[in-house]
Amino acid sequence: MSNSISARTLGVSLLALSLLGASACAAPNTSVTVKVQRPAKEAPKGDGFLEHLRRYCGQAFEGELVKDEPASSAADWGGNRLVMHVQHCSPDEIRVPFHVGTNRSRTWIVRRDGHRLELRHDHRHEDGSPDAITLYGGFSIDEDSDPTNVRRFPADADTVAMMPKVATNVWTMSFGDETFVYQLQRKEEGRIFRASFDLSKPVTPPPLPWGYEKD
Repeated sequence: MSNSISARTLGVSLLALSLLGASACAAPNTSVTVKVQRPAKEAPKGDGFLEHLRRYCGQAFEGELVKDEPASSAADWGGNRLVMHVQHCSPDEIRVPFHVGTNRSRTWIVRRDGHRLELRHDHRHEDGSPDAITLYGGFSIDEDSDPTNVRRFPADADTVAMMPKVATNVWTMSFGDETFVYQLQRKEEGRIFRASFDLSKPVTPPPLPWGYEKD
């Protein structure tokens, strides 16, 4: 009799344990999933003003002289066709020849320098040799990642050493909805030069600038 009770008790115990195990397995999962907030990735190198300019690589655009005060003494400004040509694009440098009539002596060079941009004006003679005054410009005071479409380049020390009278020069490049504007301003003398180019109407690219024909 006692053996029968023991067996029955053991069976009940095993059944209870079995039910307890099943209950534990069926219990709802109350664990909390923690989502790790990862820092946002840095903007890929190349964002900003330089990339905006790069969109037009290979294209040329006609412009007009909007302001020239006091009037330039250079005879080739008046009445000549103005064309900018986004001619050469590498990952960190874009060259934009600026043609005035048949004069192909001018090229704007915009290159990346860390988180800022550098602007240089490359002036060549017709035989390709550098002009006595060339590669002047400066570094932007706006970081290239800045979302604005304006970059200002005050004259740097090398430029001032080359041409002391331009110590207060500030060159500006900017994008409008369908325009690109190049401006030079020298406030102390009231000097301002501004040319605006229509980006909505590409024109036939002109010949390569002097000194770059074999580029």
